Amino acid sequence: MKTNYEIRYASHPEDAKKYDTARLRKEFLVQNLFVTNEVNMVYTLFDRLVVGGAMPVNEVLTLDAIDPLKSEFFLSRRELGIYNIGGAGKVLVDGVVFSLEYKEALYLGAGNRTVSFESNDASCPSKFYFNSAPAHKTFPDRKITKADAIVMELGSLETANHRNINKMLVCQVLETCQLQMGMTELQVGSVWNTMPAHTHSRRMEAYFYFEVPEGNAVCHFMGEPTETRHIWMQGEEAVISPEWSIHSAAATSNYTFIWGMAGENLDYSDQNFYKHTELR
Repeated sequence: MKTNYEIRYASHPEDAKKYDTARLRKEFLVQNLFVTNEVNMVYTLFDRLVVGGAMPVNEVLTLDAIDPLKSEFFLSRRELGIYNIGGAGKVLVDGVVFSLEYKEALYLGAGNRTVSFESNDASCPSKFYFNSAPAHKTFPDRKITKADAIVMELGSLETANHRNINKMLVCQVLETCQLQMGMTELQVGSVWNTMPAHTHSRRMEAYFYFEVPEGNAVCHFMGEPTETRHIWMQGEEAVISPEWSIHSAAATSNYTFIWGMAGENLDYSDQNFYKHTELR
């Protein structure tokens, strides 16, 4: 197996205004998360969130502590949220097995433990997408399915944003220190997410887009509400959203995305909304 990581530094909004397309993609777009028998991750200094992916095919992959963490175990001072967006597989935590089917999630609390990933079938490998945030306390491990989720149905087909927000690894479902994760599924015929646009200055966020049909693309909108930018993305790519940035998208088809947040509080509704007509 192989573990790869890179560090992304936090950006001031005044600086980001001057970024061209290549620089925007370099700073905020996360690609190549799923490579055969590799663990790949980005350590961002926006609230020190880690965005990563593991794709075990014919090997068992371990979640090793990367150098920026300065710890023996990845979870020594961190909590972890995992979604499986591939074939059935399992996560092993000190010998305890958590089986994850497609779109099932797992929360792991902080502690000096070994974590590994394994696919049930090499011909249909698992794809484990994960977010990790610093943690000051250990909360119990727990598997979460869509049946456990708090579901918010929003939007309509008429406004092209009919979607279900599955709040899964959130404080209303289980205890966490600061990490919050969920999965939003857009219905057929709908393409817009997170409109009206908003920011939440007390939390940053990462979006991971998948179930994007082949030949289609997602246009992710970011930036300050009066100074917006966009990044064209493919399926199974993630994007880092600073606390000062909106995070919204439209695509050439319906799609699904996983959102993960870390920061000052756990209040999902702590958002600053902007009208469509206020965006620039």
